Amino acid sequence: MKQTAGREQLGDFAPQFAQLNDDVLFGEVWNLDGISLKLRSILTITVLVSKGLIDSSFQFHMMNAKKNGVTKTEMAEILTHVAFYAGWPNAWAAFRTAVDVYKDDPGVDGGMFGLGNPNEAYAQYFIGNSYLNPLTDPKQTIFLANVSFEPGCRNNWHIHHAAKDGGQILLCTDGMGWYQEWGKEARPLGPGDVVYIPAGVKHWHGASKDSWFSHIAFEAPGEDCSTEWLEPVTSEAYSQLNTM
Repeated sequence: MKQTAGREQLGDFAPQFAQLNDDVLFGEVWNLDGISLKLRSILTITVLVSKGLIDSSFQFHMMNAKKNGVTKTEMAEILTHVAFYAGWPNAWAAFRTAVDVYKDDPGVDGGMFGLGNPNEAYAQYFIGNSYLNPLTDPKQTIFLANVSFEPGCRNNWHIHHAAKDGGQILLCTDGMGWYQEWGKEARPLGPGDVVYIPAGVKHWHGASKDSWFSHIAFEAPGEDCSTEWLEPVTSEAYSQLNTM
């Protein structure tokens, strides 16, 4: 995060304030490692709405939130939630800015690691559209890929086979999704969740009906590894999950 607005607008009039704004607030505080830029944007938007500060600086922070990965769906949910605590008129004013900032946003979201390209090679094993963004070269190391699911998208039931060790690990990064093993209840997933899937376990994973969902997937090292794709997750079963 780098800011120059303080010096550009107030450098001659209030150089100390400009320096604190550009170098301390944005240069230091916004770049601390404790929380992500996305979460900092959400906190900033929430505080500004609660104080009714819906001005040009608010539009900057709204644009910054979009750049830092806050999706159109998430922003709508954030402002709706804040409205009950910060006041309906404040939320209305914030929504006017949000509609303008997100007007050209199709809602596609690949999370912090990017959307990548349509996952065409495996499209037959998915209901809905998924996207794949390779993060490493499998010729050089373990293959890591960011997999993104549009709302309602999920893969078929499948099994990762291995003669020894193997399995798959999912590191959830953005949005909300589901993971389910055969014979067990589905588990909701969100950013920060980790799923280890042992070899031989029948399972599926995907997005919730109202949210994009992204995870990093990689195959755990093993011998004679392969994937067996099975039947789709039915619409009836999936819809029941989203009403829980």
